[in-house]
Amino acid sequence: MSLADVRSLADAIRTEVAKAVVGQAETVDGLLVALMAQGHVLLEGPPGTAKTFLAQCFAATLGLHFGRIQFTPDLMPGDILGSNLFNFQTSQFTLTRGPIFCDLLLADEINRTPPKTQAALLEAMQERRVTLDGKVHHLAPHFMVVATQNPIESQGVYPLPEAQLDRFLFKLLVTYPSAAEEARIVTRFGERAGPARVADFGISRVADAATLDAAAQAVKGVTLAESIVDYVVRLVRATRDSADLASGASPRAAVLLANAARARAALDGRDYVVPDDVKALATQVLRHRLLLSPAAEIEGRQVEALVAELVERTEAPR
Repeated sequence: MSLADVRSLADAIRTEVAKAVVGQAETVDGLLVALMAQGHVLLEGPPGTAKTFLAQCFAATLGLHFGRIQFTPDLMPGDILGSNLFNFQTSQFTLTRGPIFCDLLLADEINRTPPKTQAALLEAMQERRVTLDGKVHHLAPHFMVVATQNPIESQGVYPLPEAQLDRFLFKLLVTYPSAAEEARIVTRFGERAGPARVADFGISRVADAATLDAAAQAVKGVTLAESIVDYVVRLVRATRDSADLASGASPRAAVLLANAARARAALDGRDYVVPDDVKALATQVLRHRLLLSPAAEIEGRQVEALVAELVERTEAPR
C-alpha cells in the first residue's frame, strides 16, 4: 500500500463515519492517527455528545471485532479479562474469554470503576496480551482501546492513575456541537424512534485486518529526520523544566508523539515528518500526562495553554 492509498483510506473512513455522526471531524482525525500509530484514545466530554456512537461507527468502517464494557463500581477484573471455569462434564478448566478479546474495545465511562479493575487493562494496552492463571493469551495485533469519561461528575468516579493515563496516546476533548451542527443532529435523529443504531445509516466497511496491516507497513516507511527527533525530545523535556508543572511528560510520551507524527504525515500522503505534525499533536499527546503545580492551579492556569506556550518557546527545525 502506498501513502496515497493510506490517504484515500482515511478519506473513505471519514466519509462513512459522517453518514451517521454530525461534526466531530477533529475527533475522527485523532482516532485515525491513533489507529495508524497503533495507540489508544481517551475521549472526554459531557454526556450526549456521541462518544460511544462515534466509536461504534468508527469500528464499523474498519470491519473490526467490536467489544464494549460499561464500567461500573462493582465491575471486577475477571469481568473484563475472563476466567478459567471448571467444566464438570470434562473435568477440565475451560477458558471463558472476557470482552477484552476483541479488536477495538470501547471502555465506556472508564473512570466509574475502582483502580483495581482499571488496572486490568494495563497489560493489554501496553503489550497486547492478557495473563490468566499464569498463561499468556495474545490479543489482536491491532487491538485498540477507546475509553470515554465524563468530566462533569465528581461523585462515584475514580480518577485514572497516572500510570494508566500514560498508556493512552491521545486524550481528545469532545465538546458540544455548534448551533448549525446541533440543528442537523436534531433533523437527522429527531425523526427516529429509539436509540440510534449504526446499521440504520448504511455505513460500509472500507477496511479489514489485511488492509490495516498494509497501512501500518506504509506508515513505517515515513522518515523521521534527526532534527525532528531532537525537536520532539526538546519539547518533551521542556515540560519537566517548567515551574508551572509539578510533573512533566515521560520518555514514553516522546516516543508516542514521534509515532503519532509519522502516522499524521502518512495520512497526509507524505513520506516525511515536518515540525507542524509535532505541533498539531503536542496538546493531544501531552495534556493528560502533565500535572499543574499548586501555584499554577491557584492562578487558574490550563494545561493546554501551557503546552501551547512550550511549543511556541521551543525552536522548531527548518
